[in-house]
Amino acid sequence: MAAVKRALISLSDKQGAVEFARALHDLGVEILSTGGTAKLLADAEIPVIEVADYTGFPEMLDGRVKTLHPKIHGGILGRRDLSEHVAKMAEHDIGNIDLVCVNLYPFAATIAKPGCTLEDAIENIDIGGPTMVRSAAKNWKHVAIITDNTDFDKVVEELRANGGTLCDKTRFNLSRKAFSHTAQYDGMISNYLTSINDEKLGGEPEVNEFPEQINGNWLKVQDLRYGENPHQQAAFYRDVYPAAGSLSGYTQLQGKELSYNNIADADAAWEAVKAFDEPTCVIVKHANPCGVAVAADTLTAYRLAFATDTTSAFGGIIAFNREVDAETVEAVTGQFLEVLMAPKFTDKAKEVIAAKKNVRVLEVPLMAGANRFELKRVGGGLLVQTPDLHRIRRADLTVVSKREPTEQEWKDLMFVWNVAKYVKSNAIVFGKGGQTFGIGAGQMSRVDSTRIAARKAQDGGFDLNGACAASDAFFPFRDGVDVIAEQGIKAIIHPGGSVRDQEVFDAADEHGIAMVLTGVRHFRH
Repeated sequence: MAAVKRALISLSDKQGAVEFARALHDLGVEILSTGGTAKLLADAEIPVIEVADYTGFPEMLDGRVKTLHPKIHGGILGRRDLSEHVAKMAEHDIGNIDLVCVNLYPFAATIAKPGCTLEDAIENIDIGGPTMVRSAAKNWKHVAIITDNTDFDKVVEELRANGGTLCDKTRFNLSRKAFSHTAQYDGMISNYLTSINDEKLGGEPEVNEFPEQINGNWLKVQDLRYGENPHQQAAFYRDVYPAAGSLSGYTQLQGKELSYNNIADADAAWEAVKAFDEPTCVIVKHANPCGVAVAADTLTAYRLAFATDTTSAFGGIIAFNREVDAETVEAVTGQFLEVLMAPKFTDKAKEVIAAKKNVRVLEVPLMAGANRFELKRVGGGLLVQTPDLHRIRRADLTVVSKREPTEQEWKDLMFVWNVAKYVKSNAIVFGKGGQTFGIGAGQMSRVDSTRIAARKAQDGGFDLNGACAASDAFFPFRDGVDVIAEQGIKAIIHPGGSVRDQEVFDAADEHGIAMVLTGVRHFRH
């Protein structure tokens, strides 16, 4: 293990830099630095040598050229175990640089600013920084590279414990972290530049929704026992910059390790429950809601959601959009469940659930946010779309029947429509009073989904007279409306847009059904 005798520190984000540099100085490490970082350290009375003084070559071109010099890169890249490298470095008076601490110009923050011009973005593309990072990372056997300020304390601790040296494992892990850092940085630049309309290359650019090249970066959270099936291998990754309020921000309070299917179903439940403003419970089985209810409190919401389909709820994922109390937990644990999730649990609720050691309990921050893109792999390619964030208002709806919905029906129509958005197509949802009565999901025929929803409601003992129905897409024929009418349902909401719309509208009028169009469909595949 080679001793760290000289370090180069050049930081855009200077948080913790003074404390880190002071610790290095106390360990006898000579410090090189540039520009603002050098001034910060000097003002803190930490001995520091300006890179320009070290190389004998001044910074120039508005700082574009300062570390791109043989004394810097030779000192970083030179192999201490090769005699020809050592001799050549001595011939040109190039000293070893044993530790490089660099983070890069804030490109992401720059392009996020309103009114950012292409020129501003270009000037915030770091050149010298990534070059030093990659040089140090390549020569990891002899040089340590720090790109994350949160690593300062760990590095200092090891240096103190090991006589000013870092072990191979530490340097290797810092190296691969550094290469990941530059990959993220270059990917971000590529995403931005390939999204720009090249017909206008001055001032504030026109940015296309979809770049010519998408570069994604994810961090592994954990290996999973297996994938959808035991013969498949799997792991869970999260975005480097996850959207606020997304599932990947969960904290697991207890229970067995999450499986591939647990995570997929939990995401479906979480996205659905976030869509409601009132206290809501969503129960998901195999990526589909099998019961949804809104109520004045979590306990009532759970009981109503569970009543929708007590059979399918067995082994399901249960999500709430409010803090969960002990009484609710006691009710929920009366059934077999895989995952229980909410923004928060009371201390008493945690005590109650602790008796069910195998139940996976997740706290997920309830915040507004969504991924920029939704991604789906296909053979040799990737489907990319913006997320389905459309929320209807009553003012957006059009009544196409002779009968207008009643005030209660308007509320119920909005509710079942919001549920249908999270049910796999073809989706039919029956409900009333903030409770789902029957859900038909994922059938090849819309009328089959309608019949399934009706059977589910009958099995649950629900009286569908006066209930409402939602269809995620238009009815291609009137048969779906006829089946709905047979159940006693009196109001339907759907997008419209079929060539047989008039036939469907006429069927609604024949049955005395109020029919409302959204003009927006919610296919979910």
